Amino acid sequence: MAEKGDDARSSGDIQAVDRTAQILRLFGPETPELTAGEAAERLGLNRTTTYRYCTSLVASGLLERGSAPGSYAPGALLLQLGAFALGRRKVVDLAPSYMRELCSTTGLTTVLSLWGSTGPIVSRVEEDATRTVLVTVRVGTQLSLTAAQSKVFLAHMSDQLRADRLLGSLPAVAREELTEEIRTLAGTDQVAMSPDGFGIHAMAAPVFDEYGICATVALVATDDLLPLDVHGATARHLRNTARALSQAMGGDKDA
Repeated sequence: MAEKGDDARSSGDIQAVDRTAQILRLFGPETPELTAGEAAERLGLNRTTTYRYCTSLVASGLLERGSAPGSYAPGALLLQLGAFALGRRKVVDLAPSYMRELCSTTGLTTVLSLWGSTGPIVSRVEEDATRTVLVTVRVGTQLSLTAAQSKVFLAHMSDQLRADRLLGSLPAVAREELTEEIRTLAGTDQVAMSPDGFGIHAMAAPVFDEYGICATVALVATDDLLPLDVHGATARHLRNTARALSQAMGGDKDA
């Protein structure tokens, strides 16, 4: 028979797990870093208690020290676990051959992303090793809401209320522009574009299974290698690859 002390410890352990989850859930594209004080304020917790949790999470690898003094960011273990969980999905098993062919045809970095809790997560990357200059993306990276992959996911998201909540976190002008772009993509398998403002372009297309959108395939390169031309040969290669992978997933969708 369990002693009262055992029950108390069990209750405390459950509370610790719950608070850890609450802290980790605060991070996302719009909050890549935050301090223990900011986490405490958002969660309504004691600052000292929250600091102890953050320190313990750094020690475990779930968090790491951020770039700003006193801040924290998702750690390597958290990214590793997230990428592993996403990597178990069927599309990640089927995608590599399609991605390698696309990468070989275009000579550009090819990226497969799956939807996480608040945005796309990079789950696999194929690179053209013959190029002198190579643009790469780290597996486990969570992409911002303005990324080409995010636009595609939001355009085909079945839970419109969830999409609206995510869009609501953006400034008004950016939200309006993104909403209009999403409307043009909805109901199609057309590609989305996104420049990052630093000379890097991305182009993404949806992959469907029998339930709806399950992933995106994207090309990433410097702006001179990847012009943002929706009617160009590169966009056509990307769209055809996404369609072929959709067929393999049992979710072929006509434009």
